[in-house]
Amino acid sequence: MRGGSGEAAADAVSRAGGVDTAGSLTPEAEAEAEAEAAKLLPFLAPGARADLQEAAARHVLALTGSGPGRTLLAGQAALLRALVELAAAPAPAPARDAARALVNLAADPSLHESLLAAAPGLPARLLGRALDPQWPWAEEAAAVLANLSREPAPCASLMEALTAAEPGEAGLERLVRALCTPGYNARAPLHYLGPVLSNLSQRPAARAFLLDPDRCVVQRLLPLTQYPDSTVRRGGVVGTLRNCCFEHREWRRQGHHEWLLGPEVDILPFLLLPLAGPEDFSEEEMERLPVDLQYLPPDKQREPDADIRKMLIEAIMLVSRGPAAGTPPPNTYTDIWLMSALSQLTATAPGRRQVRDQGAYLILRELHSWEPESDVRGTCEKLIQVLIGDEPERGMENLLEVQVPEDVERQLQELDRQEQEQQEREQREQELSPEPHAEGAAPT
Repeated sequence: MRGGSGEAAADAVSRAGGVDTAGSLTPEAEAEAEAEAAKLLPFLAPGARADLQEAAARHVLALTGSGPGRTLLAGQAALLRALVELAAAPAPAPARDAARALVNLAADPSLHESLLAAAPGLPARLLGRALDPQWPWAEEAAAVLANLSREPAPCASLMEALTAAEPGEAGLERLVRALCTPGYNARAPLHYLGPVLSNLSQRPAARAFLLDPDRCVVQRLLPLTQYPDSTVRRGGVVGTLRNCCFEHREWRRQGHHEWLLGPEVDILPFLLLPLAGPEDFSEEEMERLPVDLQYLPPDKQREPDADIRKMLIEAIMLVSRGPAAGTPPPNTYTDIWLMSALSQLTATAPGRRQVRDQGAYLILRELHSWEPESDVRGTCEKLIQVLIGDEPERGMENLLEVQVPEDVERQLQELDRQEQEQQEREQREQELSPEPHAEGAAPT
């Protein structure tokens, strides 16, 4: 297999003369590549010689590194099925390369339909591997699921697989336990279960599970907002919390926001702490802050990821101001979670009072002065305006339920678009004209 048909298939894809100006394969190159890729199939099948199987998986992985290569493989249903089987096969099968190839394929949303058509059981198969504490490539399996579940149809398939899990323990409970248990799998960190859970929390059934007070799921997730070893895991957890903040309906005689902000969960300090720096507040100001935010050490660092900072702010705003009625949770892992969580919590009058009473303004004021990213700074300004502004008139206290006239909504969308364009212009100008640094000083 070394130097054989797998390399020829890759060569057919990458050959300069075989790709048109749009980056697609010409008909001649496509026919040649398809024929060569088809020759890989026998070497990927169960029972193939181990060294040949390894080489074939490696060649398929190389093909997934380019757009034309992924498109080519998407049309090979039998090869995709073999790849899925190989990704879940025990040693000595090259399951890791097969799973990594699926990660690349699943990263392209346009290929999801082809993947699921060729292997309808793909979400359930990989879910079993991702949650197997003995499976060495569980992280790769979770990464495939994270990419797939960004889109509604595969996310629904994954939710069905979780619902159909073996009796005795809910599938979502197994996923949360794997994510929250240190060393659940000694050979795989399982960071990508974070974005998997975030994507699943787009769905009402998943949010109902996560927000069930009897399960204490949210409380188990909160410490991971400060997880130091993985931005992926932190971002996934913050995304999950942000999506949960979209739920504001009553639950057992109180709203979800009141429960999240109340003593049973006490979510606000966990959303504010990553946004806090080493500021030295006055004694009077310090007493207004939650205990966990008082007298922080002088080396306290803010959350380094700008997207996560923005998600945190937006989540707080949802419990004080929130989006227009009917606005759904975001549907991609890359949506901005952490700042979102804060903005969701300020969508109702009780939520705004609780956020104000816990000194959130002080943390946000200092964050605004420090924040280097213009879009994050703009989101912070909006939340500050909600906290220091006058309360809405009677009947409009819950801004998640306010009906915004269509013409006003269009005007607001246009203002948001203009603001976004202005931020992008400022960002480009900063990139073209960087600030000078003193010799020997590290950029900040």
